[in-house]
Amino acid sequence: MDLSKCTIAVLCSFVAWTITLMNCLISPAEMSGDVAVKLPGAVIPVSKANSLEFFYSLSLSSFPEDLEVNEYCIELLRIYGQRYVTFANCLVFYARPVKVCQNCYTGFKGLKEIYLNISSGQGPGNVSCHDSLTRSDRLMLLYTLYSNLEDIWTSAKCDQCLTEHEEALTNDTRYFMATLNQSLSCFEQYKDNHSELCKDCKPRYKRLNELYGKMEKNQTLCIDIEDAMNITRKLWSKNFGCSFPREETVPVIAVSSFMLFLPIIFYLSSFLHSEQKKRKLIHPKRAKSSSSLMNIQDKFS
Repeated sequence: MDLSKCTIAVLCSFVAWTITLMNCLISPAEMSGDVAVKLPGAVIPVSKANSLEFFYSLSLSSFPEDLEVNEYCIELLRIYGQRYVTFANCLVFYARPVKVCQNCYTGFKGLKEIYLNISSGQGPGNVSCHDSLTRSDRLMLLYTLYSNLEDIWTSAKCDQCLTEHEEALTNDTRYFMATLNQSLSCFEQYKDNHSELCKDCKPRYKRLNELYGKMEKNQTLCIDIEDAMNITRKLWSKNFGCSFPREETVPVIAVSSFMLFLPIIFYLSSFLHSEQKKRKLIHPKRAKSSSSLMNIQDKFS
C-alpha cells in the first residue's frame, strides 16, 4: 500500500533527469500568464535555456514543408514542457515528507489537460498534433515522459484523496489532516515531558488511529495520509516511548488463548466420556446378577 523509499529515490532521479531534458526545450521567460502554472515558492527555479526558435532552426530548416511541425503543435509542445517541469518540480519538493497529493494536484491536472490536447485527433482548422508529436519516432518521448509521471501519480493513489475531477481535497482528507495537526500540536506541547505526553495526548492519538482505520476500510487513503500516519506512529512509540493497545490485538489474544487450552479441553472431555461409557457397561451386569439371585431363592422356597 506504501511507496517504498526505493521508489522515492528512483522518482527523484527520474524527475531530475526529465527536468534537465525539458529545460533544453523551453525557457521560463516564454511562459504566458494564461498558460504557465505558478511554481511553489521554494521550488527550484527552471534554468534558462535556448528558445524553441533556435531549437527548430537547426532541426527543421532543411526538411520539406510537409514534414515540418505545425505552429499550433509547437505552441502545444511549449506549454507541455512548461507544465511538465512545474509538476516534476512539485513532486521533488514535496517528496519528503510526502505531500504530493495535497500540493501537486493542480500541476498534474494542467499537465494532463495539455497532453490530452496533444493526443486528441483534431485541433483548430483540422490540425492534428497526435502523430507529429507523439508517434513520429521510435522513442515517443512525450508519451514516455507523461506515462512515467502518470504511473507515479496512480501509485500514490492521489485520486482517493481528491474530489471527482481532482479539483480539491475531499472532506475526509481535510478532516484527517486537521485531526493529525491536533495530535502533532499536543506532541509539541509536551515534547520535553514524555510521561505527560503519553497521558494527555492519548485521546487525540486514539481518535486519529480510529479515523485512519475507517479511511483504510473505506479505501480513501492516499500516500500523503499513509506517510503522515506512519511518521506519527513512529513518534508515538519510538521517540516518545508511549504504548497504545490496538483494538485488533484483543481477538488475537482470545484466539491464542483458546488454541492453548484446546488440548486440555479435548483430553478432559475424552476422559469424562470414557468414564460415562464404563458406567453404562457395568450397570447391566449388576442387574443380571440380581435377577439370578432371585431365581435361586424361588427354587429353594
